[in-house]
Amino acid sequence: MKNLDEQLTKYLTDAHSIEEQALAQLRSAPEIAVVPRLAEAFKMHLAETEHHEAIVRDLLASRGADPSGLKDTAMKLGGKGFVLFAKSQPDTPGKLAAHAFSYEHLEQASYELLALVAEKAGATDVKEAAEQIADEEREMGDRIAAAFSEAADVSLAQKPDVPLGEQLDRYLGDAHAIEAQAITLLSKAADSVADAQLEEAFRTHLVETERHSELVADRLSARGSSPSTLKDAALRMGGFNWAAFFKVQPDTTGKLAVFAYAFEHLEIAAYAELERVAVEAGDPDTEKLAKLIRAQEEEAAEKLRSLFDRAVNASLAAVA
Repeated sequence: MKNLDEQLTKYLTDAHSIEEQALAQLRSAPEIAVVPRLAEAFKMHLAETEHHEAIVRDLLASRGADPSGLKDTAMKLGGKGFVLFAKSQPDTPGKLAAHAFSYEHLEQASYELLALVAEKAGATDVKEAAEQIADEEREMGDRIAAAFSEAADVSLAQKPDVPLGEQLDRYLGDAHAIEAQAITLLSKAADSVADAQLEEAFRTHLVETERHSELVADRLSARGSSPSTLKDAALRMGGFNWAAFFKVQPDTTGKLAVFAYAFEHLEIAAYAELERVAVEAGDPDTEKLAKLIRAQEEEAAEKLRSLFDRAVNASLAAVA
């Protein structure tokens, strides 16, 4: 029980670091969101996130612990880096919405796993707080999703000199690059997790993802375009780097489950926006493809979520 209690405290310090990164992002996000509904959602969630940070800090204090200054600083820098990345994109509102949607689900999943660990440790206060915060992160994700169409529309309007067909090709190219990264992550994750059912889930979705990559490439070809070799290589390398990072963690399986769940939501957002752009560009074939793949990404995400308890068990066994 002592080891489990120590691990719960460690997960609380991780949660605090995640909140610090979220705060770094949310303090700048409303200014660059452009879409009023999206900006308002960020402002509302900033207050919620400040409350979440205080809750986690108090839970740590009640356990005689403090947040990790090193982790918090690193995550704050990461949050500021994300804002700079979003600002540099030609479709800032769309990119901001997609990545924020993914991050909310990273937080949701992290707190759901924290609640499972707290339940096993008999820490009712931590369990109840984690469940409450997870619900609020999920609700924020829903608010962002409601703004996907507007974010895509505003992103398109910001480049009126670029034909819609060209912009659609760019969104398809981005989707192909994301699939390249997903293939790398899923293949490495399947080799790294310490749970047979999670491994099977990763391998099953890997087959789907390889097919998604082919379908998007075919759609680009049909439109007289092709995937971006540079984007694909860059995101594929990013996938290798993430896989290597998680492999050296003492709780690899849990962290991989959380990150993969969040990544599925990045893909869900990307295909939701692609679908909207396809509608605006008058391409029903791309619209249909985006809708099909988005549905499969949603199924994969829910499959991973159903295995969170197994991920927690495997992680706790690894650090025992």
